[in-house]
Amino acid sequence: MRIAIVNPNTISSMTDAVVGFAAPSARPETELVGITPTSGALSIESHIDEVHGAASVLTEVLRLEDGPADARPDAYVIACFGDTGLAGAREAATGPVVGMTEAALVTAALIAHRFTIITMPARTIEQSDRVVRTLGLGHRATVRAVDEPVSEVTHGSLHLLDLFVEEGRRAISDDRAEAIILGCAGLADLVEPLSAALGVPVIEGVAAGVSIAEGLLAQGLSTSRHSTWAQPSSRAQPNSGARQSTGARPTGGHS
Repeated sequence: MRIAIVNPNTISSMTDAVVGFAAPSARPETELVGITPTSGALSIESHIDEVHGAASVLTEVLRLEDGPADARPDAYVIACFGDTGLAGAREAATGPVVGMTEAALVTAALIAHRFTIITMPARTIEQSDRVVRTLGLGHRATVRAVDEPVSEVTHGSLHLLDLFVEEGRRAISDDRAEAIILGCAGLADLVEPLSAALGVPVIEGVAAGVSIAEGLLAQGLSTSRHSTWAQPSSRAQPNSGARQSTGARPTGGHS
């Protein structure tokens, strides 16, 4: 099976790192394909960034869906905490689409009664809160943040380990957390050292998403088309026919 890991931001090195860290969790027969948009936000750290990122996700999913059938992914994983563009991707894709945030939360709920997301930066807490509310896990999940920009994890996150250990200890003490969820796709290299330091499970959403996507495919399950995610009659590409603004500035600045 082929699973596309879609990075809503335009940093290809982050896509490569995310795929590399998720690969050991995949089945031997699973092919993971990293997808990086050619335009959009440098990272997803604001509501504006999230809109640009969602458009980039939809553009890439439509491109793959409309491409050669033998190259079409069997499933997709959205590699951004907050699940940027997930709903639109589910409408557009033939196979199942899994958001890393939903995957991490569902996984945590199976192994711990209470759990805490540690995301970054602090202003993106609302994006995590939104997914927690959607899944009805507010009575079991807490969201915290290390207030560092996503640019800090473009080339790895081990230099932030002490900050995450400190916040994780607060989560265990104050939130009574029994597991920690890493709230950014660029934090995968913290899984083992953070778990060792805290003595609780640490969950990385992309790897969790890959495993869930594999499970859905193995069961022959995909997105229900009955109502909410029914495929629309029109699948126009984002910005098709849109007027270009000469004053537009690049976005940048959580994935």
